[in-house]
Amino acid sequence: MAPVTDVQFGPMRLHQDQLQVLLVFAEEDEQSNGFRWGCEKAGFRCNIARTPQSALESFLDKHHDIIIIDHRHSRYFDAEALCRHTDREESSILPLISAGFTRRYIENSSRMACYNELIQLEFGQVQAQFKLRACNSLFTALEKSQEAIEITSEDHVIQYVNPAFETMMGYQIGELIEKELTEVPINEKKADFLDTINSCIKIGKERRCSPEVKAIRSAWQFCTDLPVLGQVNTVREKVRQEWQGMYYAKKKNGDSIQQNVKILPVIGQGGKIRHYVSISRLCNDNNKVEKTCECIQAESQTDTQTCRHKDMRKGSLDVRSTTSRGSDGSSQRRRSSMARVHSMTIEAPITKVINIINAAQESSPMPVAEALDRALEILRTTELYSPQLGTKDEDPHTSDLVGGLMTDGLRRLSGNEYILSAKQTHQVTGSLSSPISLNDIPPRITQAMENEEQWDFDIFELEAATHKRPLVYLGLKIFARFGICEFLNCSESTLRSWLQVIEANYHSSNSYHNSTHSADVLHATAYFLSKERVKQTLDPIDEVAALIAATVHDVDHPGRTNSFLCNAGSELAILYNDTAVLESHHAALAFQLTTRDGKCNIFKNMERNEYRTLRQVIIDMVLATEMTKHFEHVNKFVNSINKPLAALEENGNNGDGESIKTVLRSPENRILIKRMLIKCADISNPCRPIEQCIEWAGRISEEYFAQTDEERRQGLPVVMPVFDRNTCSIPKSQLSFIDYFIIDMFDAWDAFADLPNLMEHLNNNIKYWKGLDGRNLRVLRPPPE
Repeated sequence: MAPVTDVQFGPMRLHQDQLQVLLVFAEEDEQSNGFRWGCEKAGFRCNIARTPQSALESFLDKHHDIIIIDHRHSRYFDAEALCRHTDREESSILPLISAGFTRRYIENSSRMACYNELIQLEFGQVQAQFKLRACNSLFTALEKSQEAIEITSEDHVIQYVNPAFETMMGYQIGELIEKELTEVPINEKKADFLDTINSCIKIGKERRCSPEVKAIRSAWQFCTDLPVLGQVNTVREKVRQEWQGMYYAKKKNGDSIQQNVKILPVIGQGGKIRHYVSISRLCNDNNKVEKTCECIQAESQTDTQTCRHKDMRKGSLDVRSTTSRGSDGSSQRRRSSMARVHSMTIEAPITKVINIINAAQESSPMPVAEALDRALEILRTTELYSPQLGTKDEDPHTSDLVGGLMTDGLRRLSGNEYILSAKQTHQVTGSLSSPISLNDIPPRITQAMENEEQWDFDIFELEAATHKRPLVYLGLKIFARFGICEFLNCSESTLRSWLQVIEANYHSSNSYHNSTHSADVLHATAYFLSKERVKQTLDPIDEVAALIAATVHDVDHPGRTNSFLCNAGSELAILYNDTAVLESHHAALAFQLTTRDGKCNIFKNMERNEYRTLRQVIIDMVLATEMTKHFEHVNKFVNSINKPLAALEENGNNGDGESIKTVLRSPENRILIKRMLIKCADISNPCRPIEQCIEWAGRISEEYFAQTDEERRQGLPVVMPVFDRNTCSIPKSQLSFIDYFIIDMFDAWDAFADLPNLMEHLNNNIKYWKGLDGRNLRVLRPPPE
């Protein structure tokens, strides 16, 4: 491989390929051999030509960086005695320069002398030419820039303006070059004003601005490397300082325009300012709009009306048409209002991102600017984290399943109404049988809960042992293990009553969303809370909130999706404005059931502020189970937690260092971790042992089948048509759900919490469903052999 040299040219890094040297020597001798040896030592590619003709052909083919011509032999080259040391006097170099030579070498066949000469050429003329060629690209950028650019000397003599400057100001470059700024009525940059700029830019120590600087602050703003209008009047020490401000400039025709101008000094050798670069743009888009419209009129020659309806900028406002109507007072009011709008400083983070991209577009090449336009279109949408359906697979199972879970029914409107009345809920409070104690649990139930701390715990065995009331028993055991009563300062009897009330408000008639599902999610939540990294991250109040949220997260679930309720016009959908209908209902009802009766109010002894904090965390975690926000939660978790932790570990910081602690313990990241925890617990079925996975798949499929049946009976839009009990392939639906929702989420959660057993179950279950699907089977289990 040919060596490549990096050459730093200002902020540019240039890659210089292996240098090529052409030696034009009529005969081989010690001198030519010395240069050939020098080329080999320096790593240069060397070609040798013996005649002028072959030298020309070689140069046209290779375009060598260095050409060394032997002028010692007159019979071969018509240049006798040039560059030869004669009578101890050196011949003049001027004829050689006129002929195109840049250097002469006095005959010296020493190898090191030849090598040193080549090295001097490389770091002298060759690199200088290399940098000058790079300057062509910079001037090309300046010529094509949409911003008006003016370069002056240290004495403010104009040396260059680009075409955008000519267009903005109405001058030709020849009218400006070599003129001092004070000689040209371009703007109001008077001599004392320029001196003030110079003095402020040259200040090296931090101090308050002088009175004369403050006097012109209404027109100018001194800025540091990151200029922000409205900073305090302090000059800060920076390597490179710049001015940025607004002022009125005069065009050649006498018109005044308001410009936003940035002046940057270019520092030369010894820290002395050698040039000033002035970058100007119009302060608002009104002139840009006007210019665009004028161009359109000139090209079309058909429209004599005002050009405001031809404004090419999306979402722009024609200020001229706004301010031209009505009385003078009304016009002034409108101008004042528009000025206030433009000066508003209320910025959300997404607004700042959009502004940064907009600024980057100004100096970007067209392909980059177009790509940034597409990025801005995406950023201005509301669904930033929701993938577009149909881009991953055209599988109807995926489309229907994702569509049904990721929308609130707004895709399919219906005039039909399905009223889910309050009479259907089971808001039982204190009319239950006497609560049981942990000490009074029957042996069969005790045995069923023996391994509840393990992931392979069988919730269905507990469901059978408790006659479909697993939540009370499992809740008592898990809450006791985590010391919930001690934290809440409530009695065990109050906790038992609360668990009974919550379980009674789960619908046992639902095949999936019943108290067994709640108990399963509670078990998964407790398991995740026991993982070392999760314990390092969360506080006791977070653990309490997570266990309570898991318990209540689907209370009073009707066995229908949010989309169904919105399409049906249910009371809940109307109450919650078709937004997170069920999740909002679960959270609200949980607190209603808890606080309406002191016998089951587990919060009654808490201090007010602590209760408010706990309540906030519980609500946030319950709302996080809404699937429309699935990708938002997962992506934020990956970008805010997974990636920073991975970066720290790659850097060798895989212990309990402060950096890792900062990532784990920040309030924002703890919220993301709690959301991810309950989300994974809520839909962890594909990561359970195979028999449990199959059972859960059958139950959720039956619930979706029942919804499709009811939608057809009621004449409602069918949210998930693929879930027809007569045609649906359960293996396909499971694979679609796993592929779209589970794999990425559990990869991220496993990377954080270290869950190899779950990932092994997930892989086994995927193989199982693929095996059934490969045999074109639509059922849960293969037929017996």
